[in-house]
Amino acid sequence: MFELIYRCDPSRPTDRQAPADAAEACRRLEEGNRNFAALGTGSPDASRVVYFSLADIGVATEGPVPTQQPFAVVLGCSDARVPIELIFDRACNELFVVRVAGNVLGQEELGSIDYAVERLGSNLKLIVVLGHSRCGAVTAAVDAFLQPGEYLSLLASHHIRAIVNSVFPAVQGAATVLAAAWGPDVVRRSGYRTALIECAVILNAALTASILREEFKEFAHEGRIVFSRYDLASRRVHVPMTPAEASASVGHLLVAPSTREEFRTFAAQVAVGPDVGQFLGS
Repeated sequence: MFELIYRCDPSRPTDRQAPADAAEACRRLEEGNRNFAALGTGSPDASRVVYFSLADIGVATEGPVPTQQPFAVVLGCSDARVPIELIFDRACNELFVVRVAGNVLGQEELGSIDYAVERLGSNLKLIVVLGHSRCGAVTAAVDAFLQPGEYLSLLASHHIRAIVNSVFPAVQGAATVLAAAWGPDVVRRSGYRTALIECAVILNAALTASILREEFKEFAHEGRIVFSRYDLASRRVHVPMTPAEASASVGHLLVAPSTREEFRTFAAQVAVGPDVGQFLGS
């Protein structure tokens, strides 16, 4: 048994000092995820306490309404198994969270991120795009890609079809790099569909981060727009690129690719990485 406790303790005021820069913001999120992923792996009676202030949720006897003070924007998936603040071990008012199925980027999501960048001031240091393993939206796009007849079932559902359409570029890119890395017969391997889903999840997050880098060029300097993938099984935010990294205890957030060549190089690494290769018999 373990406990994850959110505690308001007037004798222990919360630290509201913003990270100095994007690198420190990344470190806080990565450390928080390590703490979260470690729950249940050590002492059976372990607990984790996250301290927060009642003022951050408007529960105060006097004084003004609390101001927003997040140090990072996170564009994540609506999947109920991916609670953003929990997996980064953060309290309320630390993250500005935008959630949508498939962590796709539409006008509403762009508008929300634009608001955060323009209105939340110098406290904001980072934009994170977070995909996750076994994503339902990516799975739907992969199934429609592999069996076009499946797409016909979406004709009556314009809104779901719009999400699937947004994910198609990442699926096409994943299919291309898998064929280049493993040969054209890779489509006949028993684990190809799963490998395609997991590869597309990562490329979808990377592609979205790259688009945001173009949309918010003034904000994007010094590695301030990053991406990663949350693994439902290990509870780690991580994109292992080599077998050694697959067993590493630290997660990481990657800076969004800035050029097509950077994206191609990254995609090729993902295609032969341990998380994808395990499904293809590597």
